[in-house]
This record gives sequence, structure tokens and C-alpha cells, in this order.
Amino acid sequence: MNTSPLPSQTKELKGLRKIAPALVLFFLSPFVAEFLLGNISISAFAAMVILAPLYGGGAVVVREVARRFHRGWPTIILLALAYGLIEEGICIQTLFNPHYLGFSLLSEAYVPSLGIGGWWTPFVLTLHTVWSISVPIAITEGLFAERRETPWLGKISLSIFSVLFVLGVLMIHGGTHKQDPFHASFAQLISVVAVILVVTAIAFTFKKRDSSRPGNVGNPFVVGLVTFLLGLGFMSAHAVIHGWAIVAVYGALYLVAIALLAFWSRRVTWTPLHTLAAGGGAMLTYACTGFPQVPVIGAKGTVDLVGNSLFAAVAVVLLWRAIKNQRQARAG
Repeated sequence: MNTSPLPSQTKELKGLRKIAPALVLFFLSPFVAEFLLGNISISAFAAMVILAPLYGGGAVVVREVARRFHRGWPTIILLALAYGLIEEGICIQTLFNPHYLGFSLLSEAYVPSLGIGGWWTPFVLTLHTVWSISVPIAITEGLFAERRETPWLGKISLSIFSVLFVLGVLMIHGGTHKQDPFHASFAQLISVVAVILVVTAIAFTFKKRDSSRPGNVGNPFVVGLVTFLLGLGFMSAHAVIHGWAIVAVYGALYLVAIALLAFWSRRVTWTPLHTLAAGGGAMLTYACTGFPQVPVIGAKGTVDLVGNSLFAAVAVVLLWRAIKNQRQARAG
């Protein structure tokens, strides 16, 4: 009996393999952003269906646009920041809502002239820039190391993911508005749109450059350890520091992270494995800080603890596999 796949089945399999990295990123982004973070318990894992179009669609679009225009990580990070502004400034509007879901997110270091919180704004935008978008992209590009810098989608596929992202924004906005009827002012929304446009324009001023400076970067493990500790410091600082002091601490952490990564990545010994290590270290920060995080959605207690353990294990396995694939691609 002939068990070979039919030509149509072979074509479908090839099509799935071609877009496989985008599909992995589509689900990895919400997994890291909400489940690994500890915001949503494993008992509410079905929320992935609603969250994937927003987070995953946004991550895929950011990555594809950057790679199609032959841009590197500065562009990806700035586009990730633009994503964060879309979600928090336009979609769910926590940047301006003083009582979002019953939380007083803006009361600390409040800026009356802008209607934003000096603590909440950098905190939540960093979560999205680093963990919701950049980290999943780094891990997925490691998993598919041979296609790390090439586009994963054709025009039609990219259009579909873009539509999914827009639908995700609309669905989450609608669901949030039902729970909380807050509306940002017209001036606030226009301001966010203006900032998004400026950030996006700046993102494309960075051209991809090969590492050219002499010097040794060292073991990728060291890079991963540094991003892990920086992430841990960022996620833990607010437990002991408040007010404008926490804003100053965030600023110091930004300067250290940017200075170190920029210094290292410009050296000729910087490799894709170092990039993966940087993303992996940050991801493991969430794997640790997710345990004490009380979920906003889903069961707490033992169920949440089991879920956090499972999510952390998945993160470790994904990172291990990405490292293995990246090493194999380098050796090949």
C-alpha cells in the first residue's frame, strides 16, 4: 500500500513548515507575557485563544517588519516599545486609567499635567518591550536558527497576522471597556499616537550593522546571567522602593542594560548565541518572579503553584532547545 503523502498534502506540509516560526512566536508571546509572568493561572489557559491575536500578532508583525527591512535589534526593541504604547495607551488605556480593574496604578509618582503615573508608565512599557515582544522573538529565532534573520512570511501571510493583531486589539479593548467604562481623553489618545509614530520613525533610522570592534565578549552564560539579574532587579525593586525613587532606579537599570548590551554586541566575538542568552536570561527572570505573583485571572494557591512550575519547566526546555539549535546552526 502506498502511504506517501499526496501532492496537495506535501504542499500543505511545506506551507506549514514555512510559517512554523511565526506560529511558534504567535503563541510564545502571550505565554511569556501573561502565563510565565504569573498574571494568569493555568486554570485560565483557555485565555490564550483571546490573547494570542493581540500579543502574538503584534510580535509577529514587529519581527517581520524589522527583518523585511533588514533591520536589527535596535529596531525590534523600539517597535516593541511602540507595541506597548498601542496596548497600554490605546487598547486597554492603563497609562491613563487611575482605577484600572480596581488598582490605583497611577497614584505613585503621579504626573498631573500628563495624567500618567511616573512608576506605572515605565514599568508596564518595559514589560511589553522586553518580555512581551523582544524575548519571545529572541527565543523563536533561536529555535529556528537557520532562518534567524530572514522573513518567515509572504505578503498574504503577513497580512493575515496583521489583521489578527488588529482584531486582537479590538477584542481586548471591547472586553476591557465592558469591565471598566473608562475612556482616555482625545488629547491623551492623540499624544499616544504621536509618540508611537515618533518611536516607529526612530526605529527605522537604525541600520543593521555587523559587529566590528575588537575585543572578547566572553561566555554567553555571563550575558544571560547579567540579563537575568537586571530583570530580577527590575521586577523586584518596587517591593522595597517607591515614589520617584523607583523611577530613578529604573533609569539606572536602563542605562546599565543599554550600555552593557551595546558595548558587547559591537564586538566581533558577539554571536547569535549571545543574543539568545540575553533573551533567555530575561525569560528566566519571569520563570522565577512568576511564583510569588498573585494571578489576576484564574485559580490561586496550589493550582497556580503547579501551573507556575509547569510554565517554568516549559521555558527552560524551550531555552535549552533554542541553544542546541543555535549551536548546530553555527557548527553547520
